[in-house]
Amino acid sequence: MGELQRILYVEDDPGIREIVTVSLTTLGGMNVLACASGEEALARAEEYRPDLLLLDYMMPDMDGVSTLQALRQLPATAQSPAIFVTAVTPGTLPLEREKLGVIGLISKPFDPFEMPNMLLSAWQKQS
Repeated sequence: MGELQRILYVEDDPGIREIVTVSLTTLGGMNVLACASGEEALARAEEYRPDLLLLDYMMPDMDGVSTLQALRQLPATAQSPAIFVTAVTPGTLPLEREKLGVIGLISKPFDPFEMPNMLLSAWQKQS
């Protein structure tokens, strides 16, 4: 699968979006395209061509599952592994994980210093 470098991150909360972006770029040395909504992610994903999708599970308008399902329709993200970041443990997600290509769940609150390691661990397990 190669090295994890390009993350498409979708999070509606600007504070959390900034913390995760700084964590992944500064501590993880990753390139992050941070989007405030599923719609923004869909508009920018094809050009960005991410290695991994990191999606907030609960968002207004398009939630994480809807965003992921729409991203699966784009050639650039059809096969990209995904990780959900969530404050709640979704009941139906375990049943849909494999079908959706979800390789991990990160619970909020999380330690920003551990975020790069959490992504790398999930990435390495699935490759």
